[in-house]
Amino acid sequence: MTAQKLPENLHRDTLAVRVGIERSQYGENSEALYLTSSFVQPDAETARKRFANEEDGYTYTRVGNPTVTGMELRLAALEGTEAAIATASGMAAILLLGMGLLRSGDHVVCSQSVFGSTLRLFAGEFAKFGVETTFVSQTDVAQWRAALRPNTKLLFAETPTNPLTDICDIAALAAVAHSGGALLAVDNCFCTPALQRPITLGADFVIHSGTKYLDGQGRVMAGAICCSQKYVNDVFWPINRTVGMVLSPFNAWVVTKGMETLAIRMRAQCDGALALAQWLQAQPNVAHVYYPGLASHPQHELAMRQQSNLGGAVVSFDVRAADAAQARRRAFHVIDSTLVCSVTTNLGDTKTTIAHPATTSHGRLSEDQRQAAGIGQGLIRLAVGLEHLDDLKADLMRGLQQLDTLQ
Repeated sequence: MTAQKLPENLHRDTLAVRVGIERSQYGENSEALYLTSSFVQPDAETARKRFANEEDGYTYTRVGNPTVTGMELRLAALEGTEAAIATASGMAAILLLGMGLLRSGDHVVCSQSVFGSTLRLFAGEFAKFGVETTFVSQTDVAQWRAALRPNTKLLFAETPTNPLTDICDIAALAAVAHSGGALLAVDNCFCTPALQRPITLGADFVIHSGTKYLDGQGRVMAGAICCSQKYVNDVFWPINRTVGMVLSPFNAWVVTKGMETLAIRMRAQCDGALALAQWLQAQPNVAHVYYPGLASHPQHELAMRQQSNLGGAVVSFDVRAADAAQARRRAFHVIDSTLVCSVTTNLGDTKTTIAHPATTSHGRLSEDQRQAAGIGQGLIRLAVGLEHLDDLKADLMRGLQQLDTLQ
């Protein structure tokens, strides 16, 4: 199946609701959901040609599915890339990236502030197969440049980072990577193409966890790599059809529909996050607030340039405490006192979520790794949803105002 014919130079808001595969013979307006594991062939010779990749056509959903194709077309259009390949999760997308680009003896430079599972994948799983990774400061371009080796094949960053919202200079890292003959991959989960398009800044690959903002309501797992058509066809698709890290048609359909409201949701959630971050800054029991939309954020100006002048929807803050043990008790108290926020590590939902990164998303890291990433015991992460701001303030104040009475 081919993409629908649309005029050129459409705005992203239009692409988000219009890009997809051609309608079936039934003329559906909402995208069709093809829940089938296999596809009937008209005859044996056609089947032979399609399995041999001599002729286009669907054969088996692990190899390709129309609903998944529609999701890939839409996401690629939003990111401004030639193509995208969908995966079962965001981490599966990073695994596929590594399997496609790296081999034993290769070297990777990665931000030390990336998501905990990403750290473990590069430092642990890839290392088992002879791929070495050097972890550097998210924000110090000189460290990235100094870490380059003749065998460096990939630079990997996410921006903003989870959970401290550190920003890297995508254009500067692209220049560093390309000067050393390497490639740059950027995890765009927090911003999505509604705020930031890394390809336009020089990145070679854009990684997504569609589980987050692309879906937007915490319903399914999904991931993707956005890049050139050549990399999809020649590098990633052959691997994925073999190993089967594919996205299910139902999940692809959910994410496709989620992208239709992506820009509207992101703008509203960014507005709420900024207001909540400003309010948290004024609370006496909050030691520090991490949010790129605040002028106090170290990379505020860079974030505004890269992120369409919006700070994103994730706000993290440290509770005030005398030591690490007290910090954890106080953070747990604030979290446990909430009645509106959902205590869960997922983000990107229309429902605000609250989490303690040191014991959840980054809980499997060593203490040294957590310290290097700046993840303290008093840190709380909020992924701001669409609730009324006054209700979120009251929900957090319930615990914050009681901290002076705790040991």
